[in-house]
Amino acid sequence: MTDIAGYAYGLTVFAGGLVGFIKAKSTMSLLAGSLFGALACLGAYQVSNDPKNVTLALIVSIVLLYVMGSRFYRGRKFMPAGLVTLLSLIMVIRYATRLI
Repeated sequence: MTDIAGYAYGLTVFAGGLVGFIKAKSTMSLLAGSLFGALACLGAYQVSNDPKNVTLALIVSIVLLYVMGSRFYRGRKFMPAGLVTLLSLIMVIRYATRLI
């Protein structure tokens, strides 16, 4: 079964990095969004092939939850840090329940 939510998450992260680059000329946003978006999509691909193979997808979600969660805590701005934190939390819960 295709992990549609995982692919949507990965594409959202990638799109966020692209928007950060376009709006703020932030090369780091583009690099981080591209890297983590690609890793999230790779994790979704692995989960699509084997629903128990959630390791990569879970690690990417945890890292983004930590990094963007700390940015949201410091800045108190929902976009983009709060949104990615919320999506990452949902994905961590989703993948962790599959792991168990």
